This record gives sequence, C-alpha cells and structure tokens, in this order.
Amino acid sequence: MTGRIDRFLYQKEKSLGLKILLLPLDFLSILYGWALRLRGILHSCNLLNSKQLPCPVISVGNITVGGTGKTPLVIALAKGLRERGISVAILSRGYRGKKTSGAIVSDGQTIFLSPEDAGDEPYLMALRLKETPVLIGKDRCATGRIALKRYPVQGILLDDGFQHLQLHRDLNILLVDSTIGFGDHHILPRGILREPLAHLRRADLFILTKIENPESCQSLKDLIQKIHPSAPVFHSHYEPTGLIGPNGEWEALDSFRGKKVLAFSGIANPSPFRSLLKKCGMKVIKESIFPDHHPYTKEDLASLEKKREGTDWMVTTEKDLVRLTTLEIGRLPIRALRIEMKIWEETLFEEVMRVFKGDEGDESSRKNL
Repeated sequence: MTGRIDRFLYQKEKSLGLKILLLPLDFLSILYGWALRLRGILHSCNLLNSKQLPCPVISVGNITVGGTGKTPLVIALAKGLRERGISVAILSRGYRGKKTSGAIVSDGQTIFLSPEDAGDEPYLMALRLKETPVLIGKDRCATGRIALKRYPVQGILLDDGFQHLQLHRDLNILLVDSTIGFGDHHILPRGILREPLAHLRRADLFILTKIENPESCQSLKDLIQKIHPSAPVFHSHYEPTGLIGPNGEWEALDSFRGKKVLAFSGIANPSPFRSLLKKCGMKVIKESIFPDHHPYTKEDLASLEKKREGTDWMVTTEKDLVRLTTLEIGRLPIRALRIEMKIWEETLFEEVMRVFKGDEGDESSRKNL
C-alpha cells in the first residue's frame, strides 16, 4: 500500500480525481509548511542555535522524500577527497537502523555493525569505503566529536543533512532528482517536498542527478536558478561498473548483455534502476517493486524465487542486496548492479576543496532562512 501511495505522490501531473482524493492532505501540508518556516526563522535569528564542529562540515542532502543519489555522492566525495589528501568521516542518522546514538559502523578497516543495526545506507558506505570511518547517530554534533576524537580526520561528510539545522555546515550540497524534480511542488504529506521550495536558498550548490538527456532538465535548472540565482548547478549521471554477488562475486557488465532478468528493488523511484539495466543490454522481462528501505523476509524471497522462472538472473540494487544478507540467498542467481556517480563538471571539487583551504567565501552573502 505504501508503495502505491508513493507512486501517486511522485507524479508531476495528477488527474482531477487524484487531486480530489488528496485534498484532505492539503490542510496538513499547510500546517507542516508553517512549522518549517517558523523553524527556519528561529534558526536564522539565532533563537535556535546551531552547534559547530572544529573542522569543515560538508552536508549532502535533498529537499524531497526518497532517493536522489545521496549515498553514491557521499561515496564519490569521500573517494575524491582522499585522492586529494583529505581524510573525512561520514556521519549518518542511520535511517531504519536499530542503533541511534553515537554508534560506529566502521573505523575504515573493520565493519562493526550489521545492516539491521546500522541501516542499509551507512552499511553500504562502510562496505564501499576503506579508510573512511562511518558513524551513525541522531545528534550529529555529538557523533562528530566522537569521530574527531577517535580518528585522524580533517573534515566531516554529513549524509542526508540538509534538514539537520542543529549542526553548522560549511558547504550545503543539495541533490535534485532530474526524473521527478520537485513533484507537483506540494509539501508533505500532500506532496514529496520536505520543505518549501523557498528553502532552496539555503543550499550553496546543486547537483541534478540521473540525467540521461541534458535538454530534459533545462526547465528544472531554470526553476532552481530563478529561486537561487547565485548558486552553481552541476549535473551528474549513474555509471554502471559491474555486478556483485552475495559473497562478493564480481561479474562484468558484458557478461549480462542479452540476459533475461527479473529486476527487483525496494527504492523510492525504481524507474531509473530499470532504465540502467536496459542500458546495460539486459532484457528486463519481469519486475518486482517493494517499498523504499523494505526489510526483506523469507516470504518475499519465496515469492521472488517463484517469479524468477523463465529468467537467467535476478538483479537488484546494492542497497537491496545489503538488506538481503540475513537471508539464505546463496542458492539463487542474485546479483546487484554497482553504480558510481559521475559529475559532468570537473569544477565541483574546486568548490568542495575551498572549505578545506579556508576559502568558504563571504558567509554574510549566503541567504539563510
């Protein structure tokens, strides 16, 4: 049921009947929007103070519900900064994980928590990033102090931090999914916006994600620049690099070309995933869609096993594969598509490195809410 509602909310153009059906949610959205605006005003007037860590903090976030590519970008930033001689720790709230305060997922060498305890995204980041500590906790400042005390890091990457106003950040990166944009511009629970569009002005730079055709996102870019003219807008896409199995087996993309696959996923917007599989030359003849962050069960696995008849492989996302590790999946032909986020403009890291060079720009010129 949740998945069906999500798909309705993600629609940019809604029928008159659907608008009438969603009408009761409009009032709740208005109340929620007022609360968010009041919160922003209190922070901008320093009536609600933001704590500060003694190092640069880079936030990666979004203004819509669902996946915009935060995890792939955090991984790309951590790798890129390390290549440039900057070591960082990653702080995440550990969405849907059992641990909620100051827990260490990884010290950069050893992973200490399971996907159930850490949450699928922090666990995946710990799995993909060697030499990068990953910590989870609702109080990002307290978790950040733990990271700085224990590890020789020079900065902090804040995963999903745009709404976490309690911690000062030196660079606010906002991701926007080019395939859905801002939906129909309504705030939760009526639409997919976490905050009013005016709050885009709190960002320092934007990255449009999942771009296949540059022309298709021009209207979205124009809207962003109309609201926040001074912030640069970057562009990105997902680049598949291979497929990985439950035990770390690696498969080249070419070996899956022409194969019949059952695609399954528990992510907010499965359409780009399906498109990537087809782009890699796979024949997606069957598909199973689960709610975002779905905790897979034995019953789900049995259903998928039955549905896979007539296919060569069962292909999912890496985040889904992480959530499947507690089940006995070794007997099944399951592989996860590994992707990397590729930024089109090489100047992105020039913007990122400024915060480590003490060149954050004129702070007073930023528009805070």
